[in-house]
Amino acid sequence: MNDIYIIITASLVATTCGLLGCFLILRKMAMVGDAISHAVLPGIVLAFLFSGSRDSVTMLLGAGLIGILTTFLIEFFHKKARLQTDASIGVTFTWLFAVGVVLISLFAGKVDLDQDCVLYGEIAYVPLDIIILDNGTNIGPKAIYVMGTIFLLILVFIIAFYKELFLTTFDPAFANAIGISTALWHYLLMSAVSATTVASFESVGAILVVALLIAPAATAYLITDNLKWMMVIAAISGIISSITGYYLAVWLDGSIAGAIATCAGILFGLTLVFSPTHGLVFKKINALEVSTKPSN
Repeated sequence: MNDIYIIITASLVATTCGLLGCFLILRKMAMVGDAISHAVLPGIVLAFLFSGSRDSVTMLLGAGLIGILTTFLIEFFHKKARLQTDASIGVTFTWLFAVGVVLISLFAGKVDLDQDCVLYGEIAYVPLDIIILDNGTNIGPKAIYVMGTIFLLILVFIIAFYKELFLTTFDPAFANAIGISTALWHYLLMSAVSATTVASFESVGAILVVALLIAPAATAYLITDNLKWMMVIAAISGIISSITGYYLAVWLDGSIAGAIATCAGILFGLTLVFSPTHGLVFKKINALEVSTKPSN
């Protein structure tokens, strides 16, 4: 049963990250997830210092607030300081991560709180953190309920506001012209990414979250030019990577998160070569057909 719990958790993370990753890929902000996963460290430390405990809810709240601050700073540096987006991301997450490391060394050096325990989860431990009701009933791992809730919230958010997200992604000038605030929807989308990233990395680890934010969406991007189908394909790609990655890790007796990320990368590589729309093989075939076509 433990393997089912791990696969379900990974699939929920992959599906949620895949849906949001499509918008990040299209907005050329794919590394925002990586930035948030590192920048939230000071939020976790501050939450611990104020509450005096390592309660998950408290730390997630602190991390979530800093995650939103991270997206604000990235946009602020990009718009006001006229930095490129990638430079804004790099400056923000390295600075905030460094602040978190300093806070740990100054105020949390004598407790079980360090960069590894608060930033990098381990998906193999998901079956150990279970929820037991007052009557003694075991209802399964907490991670499944947390990620299931996040998945439903993100799904409702995308379905309810698909038009606004679509317009601000593909044609922000037209969106502004008809009264849709691109800044508002940017921050709402980044808040959703922040919540997903923070909720996910405690269970599956920051590296896997970043991989699942980017690889499935990038795979779908190579297959279709339709946003709705892109999100569906990204979700399916993430689930396939989760299942094959888990059994690859079991076969190799290696890291589950590493194997899932590896499978996501392999799937992207195969798509890059064999995609019927943007694949290298089909581009080569089309180029040969054009070159051999007789001229009139």
